[in-house]
Amino acid sequence: MDIQRLLIVVVISLTALLVVVGVQVVFIILDLRKAIKRLNSILEDAILGGGLIRPEKLTGIMELFGKNKTTTTHGQE
Repeated sequence: MDIQRLLIVVVISLTALLVVVGVQVVFIILDLRKAIKRLNSILEDAILGGGLIRPEKLTGIMELFGKNKTTTTHGQE
């Protein structure tokens, strides 16, 4: 009888633990879904609307990679 009670306690505790872990996994998946939707809308706005990625913003970065330009001489005359 003592072993049966111990086995029942172990089974109940493991079941409760697995239910809690399952609920947490569902919350993580829902949060990941929201993040992917948000990233999709940001990328969609950047590509179609031209809101984030503009060519004039990229030219300053491209000038750093020029042959005579270095970051150490920037700001010195």
